[in-house]
Amino acid sequence: MKLYYCETLNPRKACAAARFLKADVEFVRVDLASGEQRTAKFLALNPNGKVPVLQDDAGTLWEANAIMCRLSDSVASDFWPHDHRQIDVLRWLSWDASHFTRHGATLWFETLIKPLFGGEPDVAVIEDAKTSFRVHARVLDDHLANNSVAVGKTLTVADFALAAALPFATAAGIPVAEFRHIQTWYGRLEELDAWRNPFPA
Repeated sequence: MKLYYCETLNPRKACAAARFLKADVEFVRVDLASGEQRTAKFLALNPNGKVPVLQDDAGTLWEANAIMCRLSDSVASDFWPHDHRQIDVLRWLSWDASHFTRHGATLWFETLIKPLFGGEPDVAVIEDAKTSFRVHARVLDDHLANNSVAVGKTLTVADFALAAALPFATAAGIPVAEFRHIQTWYGRLEELDAWRNPFPA
């Protein structure tokens, strides 16, 4: 298997999952700055021109959450569960993409990425994202008050998805420090070497 990545939010969680699962993958870095993702060769892998992409005997798969699930299946792990938990994992993945990481990613982009390309952070967008993040973080925080992980008793792809923007919380001004239970849950993720250091050296 080949996992095409760069050091941004979605590839980060796919790479972390590969390392966490000890999946047998070859990491292939895509140079976004040079436009490698827009070449015909890469667009043949992902017509969206984005990373991550997983290439294996079954073909190519894009979208980080799907890749995490495929990686889990490749090592017969219940990181992507196939029992009664699966529907609940799907619920959190959908909710996260529409709400929690959506706003965290906006703060990451406006604060950390835009300036790299000469752009000015949009203060109105930042404030709106912070307000929305707080609303949805309260939902997750309340859930984690009585749960050590997102679903069930062990880590699943839902946990890695929900945490995608949080490594950049301090630098990007993501107000996660206001939510005690999220901090406790995320602190346990930070204890995992695969999460702290997802990319190949």
